[in-house]
Amino acid sequence: VQLQASGGGLVQPGGSLKLSCTASGRTTNLAGMAWFRQAPGKEREFVAARSWSGLSQYYTDSVRGRFVISRDEASNMVYLQMNSLKPDDTATYYCAANTGAGSSWYRPTYSYWGQGTLVTVSS
Repeated sequence: VQLQASGGGLVQPGGSLKLSCTASGRTTNLAGMAWFRQAPGKEREFVAARSWSGLSQYYTDSVRGRFVISRDEASNMVYLQMNSLKPDDTATYYCAANTGAGSSWYRPTYSYWGQGTLVTVSS
């Protein structure tokens, strides 16, 4: 499975941005997709996850109510709609996929990773 993330950029506080992740290859084996992020000097942290079926989703507390993870089944694309962005959201965002853990928040359960896309929230 190959993952390709895109959509990062510079946005003002309070603004919105939508990240995209294209999954290709043996996507029929996938059980869940997620977004993680890593700010400079910090560890990579969980942001949001969605089971491949869409029956379950999970968000970290700091983004719940502001971010939405979704999937376009026809194109195998996964999105992260980010609203009401804050400077603390500044980070490189990574999409990831797992084959047996559904909407897990636990990083080691993700076997596949895309390259990062940088999101900068600043005025």
